[in-house]
Formats: sequence, structure tokens, C-alpha cells
Amino acid sequence: MNPFFIIFITLPALEIFLLIKIGGGIGALNTVALIFFTAIIGIYFAKFQGIQTLKSGMMNLYQNKMPVYELMSGASIAFAAFLLIIPGFLTDFVGFLLLIPFTRKIFFSLAFKKDYKTKEKNDDKIIDGEIIDNKKDEL
Repeated sequence: MNPFFIIFITLPALEIFLLIKIGGGIGALNTVALIFFTAIIGIYFAKFQGIQTLKSGMMNLYQNKMPVYELMSGASIAFAAFLLIIPGFLTDFVGFLLLIPFTRKIFFSLAFKKDYKTKEKNDDKIIDGEIIDNKKDEL
């Protein structure tokens, strides 16, 4: 089965399940207020983290460094803001995790883990050599 199809089916089902469970515990009006509150607070923190990431990226550009981490952080902050706008508690939880710099670094290290086994297989095919030219230019 296509993984995107599974995500589009399971994610709304989990969100509805959590909304019903939490709404049954704290009440319908409190649940709606909590959804709006997490969206407003999340967007504020996304704006704050985005400004900090932009400042850090500009500092790297001034130092002639490539702001790779800042670009990835900016994209993850934008995705976190999108998740925080979507009503639901699971998406809000993931969105808040993406806003925290420490957990963002953990996500990046998990997502971009290098596979060293393929590198070892390719190293056997490399032969080092040196070309020595014994002929000198005649003038």
C-alpha cells in the first residue's frame, strides 16, 4: 500500500480520536479553546524561532559560511507552523517538538544519518597511483 495513503487515513483518525478523548475529559468548549490557544502560542514561537534562525543564517553569510543548518531549521520551523495551524493535538505536539532547537537537531541527525557500509564497499575499487614523467622538456 502507498505510505501517503496510510498517512492520510491514519493521521485524521488519530486526531479525531484524541479530540474525542480529550474533549470527553475536559469538555467541548475547553477543547476548542485549547486548540486555538496552542495555535496562537505555536505561531508566536514559530515567529520567534524563525527570526533567530534568520539572524544566525545572516551571521554565517557574513562569515562566508554556508548556512545549511539554518536553511533546514527554517524549513522545519515553517512546517512546524503549518502543523500548529492544523487543529488537533498530535500535530500540535509534533509542531512544538520541531520548534525546540534540541529536538530539531535530534530529528536532523536521525533523518540524515550516513550509511558508511556503502562507502566501505566502494573503497576496495580505488587504486592510488602516481604519475612520474621522466622526459624533460627540450628547448
